[in-house]
Amino acid sequence: MTRSVDIAPLDDALTFAQTKAEDGERLIAVRAYQEGQIRGFDLSSLRASASEDAIDLINRLGQDTIRAFVKAAKDEVEVEAARLGLPIRLGDQNIGVGTNYAEHAAESAVVGTPFLFPKIVQPTAWNAPIPAGDGLLDYEVELCLVPLEALMPGDPVFGGLILGNDVTDRAVLMRNVDIADPQSGKGFTSGKSGPNYMPMGDLFVVPRNLPSFLSRLTLQLSVNGQVRQNAAATDWIWDLDEIVRQCRLKRDVRWAYWGGEARLAFGEAGEIAARTVIMAGTPAGTVFQGVPTKDRLMGALGWLLSGRKKSMIAHVIERHIKSARAAKTYLQPGDQVDIRVHRLGCLSNRIVAAL
Repeated sequence: MTRSVDIAPLDDALTFAQTKAEDGERLIAVRAYQEGQIRGFDLSSLRASASEDAIDLINRLGQDTIRAFVKAAKDEVEVEAARLGLPIRLGDQNIGVGTNYAEHAAESAVVGTPFLFPKIVQPTAWNAPIPAGDGLLDYEVELCLVPLEALMPGDPVFGGLILGNDVTDRAVLMRNVDIADPQSGKGFTSGKSGPNYMPMGDLFVVPRNLPSFLSRLTLQLSVNGQVRQNAAATDWIWDLDEIVRQCRLKRDVRWAYWGGEARLAFGEAGEIAARTVIMAGTPAGTVFQGVPTKDRLMGALGWLLSGRKKSMIAHVIERHIKSARAAKTYLQPGDQVDIRVHRLGCLSNRIVAAL
């Protein structure tokens, strides 16, 4: 994929990139991104220390100071996009939203409202490999909100935006999901929290007006050059304000996670911590499209022939896993997953057998 995206005008948003650690973690205000090259202005002279990232800089100086510096800067720099790493520091306590786009809910045969789940995984860079292992590996392009400061109850929802791929092992998820109540989110944390299951985009964008900025975004994901997902970001059911409101309602809920429990990350005062990645859900076009009728019938037959050992649902799920593996329906080693969203950046991740 040719890495080129439109960059928002400076008066609409601040756009940041950061080079990899081995390149000295150079922080750049991006002004253009074409043919695998980014152009912009080095913000090194504004940093109080080499460890400051875009969020630190905004919180210390304010957006207006940074914007004024960029407008006055003269010496533009050019950097290969391949040298970019994660644009900001992030933790492993993230928040996911299931079936927040109506067409994806329909293709997944999930009826009801969207739902939340914790995603416990350290984000990786835009080009990090994704291990397939023996799972049924699926992709999900997601718009993500990252609070610049702790979001206290009653605070307006505001932050920066970054792209993410909510990678999922559908085999693990289906074996642990509550079929009678998928909105419980049971099984989702385990199925979505494998190592390298959360690559993030190469840019961090802080809009001046968040709702206006969001209205212009189109999410797009392709596999081996074929577009699989393509939808307006704001086709969602819950907007960002509603997602945050729902998070607060679920602050004391616990989700099963590999024999233990996980919770949404809240502080003692009920705040959502700065740098928490709040994923907004994925549109239609994932590999998983519900369990096919043939697998349902063959699973039910296997259940009868087994003397009704285990549950019929377990037999159906195992039948689907077996047939999907044989048909190589899901992502396979060697596949290339690319995400590109104008004004937000790119991801390009190779599927590997194992790390």
